[in-house]
Amino acid sequence: MDQFSLDLFAPEPAPVAVPAPRRRTFTVKELNAEIRSTLTGAFDNIYVAGEISGVKLQPSAHCYFTLKDSGAQIRCVCFKSSYRYLKCKPRDGLAVLVRGRLDVFEARGEYQLLVESIEPQGLGALQLAFEQLKQRLLEEGLFEASRKQPLPRFPWRIGIVTSPRGAVISDMLQILARRFPGLHIRLYPALVQGETAAEEVCRGIAYFDRAGWADLVILARGGGSLEDLWTFNTEPVARAIAACRVPLVSAIGHETDVTMADFVADLRAPTPSAAAELVICTRQELFEALSGLEHRARQFLRYRLAMLHRRLDQQGVARAAMLLQRSLNRWSQRVDDQDYRLRHSLRASTELRRKNLDRLTARLKEHDPRPRLERQRALHARSERALAEHITRRLLSARLRLDPVTAKLTQLSPLRILDRGYAIVTHADGTLIKTTTQVGHGAPIQVRLPDGTFPATAD
Repeated sequence: MDQFSLDLFAPEPAPVAVPAPRRRTFTVKELNAEIRSTLTGAFDNIYVAGEISGVKLQPSAHCYFTLKDSGAQIRCVCFKSSYRYLKCKPRDGLAVLVRGRLDVFEARGEYQLLVESIEPQGLGALQLAFEQLKQRLLEEGLFEASRKQPLPRFPWRIGIVTSPRGAVISDMLQILARRFPGLHIRLYPALVQGETAAEEVCRGIAYFDRAGWADLVILARGGGSLEDLWTFNTEPVARAIAACRVPLVSAIGHETDVTMADFVADLRAPTPSAAAELVICTRQELFEALSGLEHRARQFLRYRLAMLHRRLDQQGVARAAMLLQRSLNRWSQRVDDQDYRLRHSLRASTELRRKNLDRLTARLKEHDPRPRLERQRALHARSERALAEHITRRLLSARLRLDPVTAKLTQLSPLRILDRGYAIVTHADGTLIKTTTQVGHGAPIQVRLPDGTFPATAD
């Protein structure tokens, strides 16, 4: 039978109404909780192989790191309750087999591996490369103490190879300025991490080696993982340090970080800040050292002078010293005599000048107008007082004559009659009323008494 294909077309069924699926809405917290529940149930008590990187041990004793291989990585956390029982503590570059379970850190929506145990599986790729290079450079003698240069005691010009950004260079400059102000610092900016970092670091070291300007070079970088510090584990950087003719201090990472640069450098500092402390003493320490040297020198000179004096006495130069002393005494007497004569001459000259000054002062007082003005002023004052006394006497005499007349007038005043019960009656216009015929019935009148006036009406 021939081969063939057969397509069968059945009639389309009548459409059937399908109910719409019920929509379910999650909050972010609910979604992370669902994912956490799913992952925890599906990935519990699993084993994962990889290389440790970026180890960070927090003050809480929780340990955080990354487990990676050539194609991926996963965040890991080993809590204090498990970390304390680990026989193999995590460190960068270590290839391990970890046991744990997946979990979700809901606050950031990240999944992570909760590590419960760690089994070492050998050195990681970076750690292996580090050990191989270390062994090769060790065999070549680059780590020998005999080839390391001593640091200058008082470096005046310091070169620094590091990144121009970040806290490392800022901290170092502050410490150097505080310990010994006035140092000359020159920074060669270089990347300390990345593909071109090793090349830039080598150029910086070569620059200071070639220029001959610096008394000391500091190679510095902040802390980080093994990968972050790998620039300073490369062979070109190690050989550039070994070839540098200027003393070089390696200040890479934290105290626990060890790089190839530390082995080759003339001195290894635990941190960049510690390097700034190590390379130069404080100004106060220098002053104290100079003060101590000065004290020792004074003591030595006193001792030498005492010994020489004793030797001179023993060699019979006491008489020569006595003759010299006599000659000095004669010259001293001559100096005293000249001093006396000079002082006497100065006193005589001063006395003469004082007499001339007194004579000129007396003549000046004779022509001084101030006493004459003072006498005229006193005479004028006496005249004014005499005039005032004369006027006062005349006024008193006039008052004595006036008082009797005033008393008589007062007694003759018609107003004194009012004190005996009389009154003065006037019209409203002030015309005196002497008889009843001068006023009509109901006319307004004014009545004056000793203590005042009041209106009234004629009745």
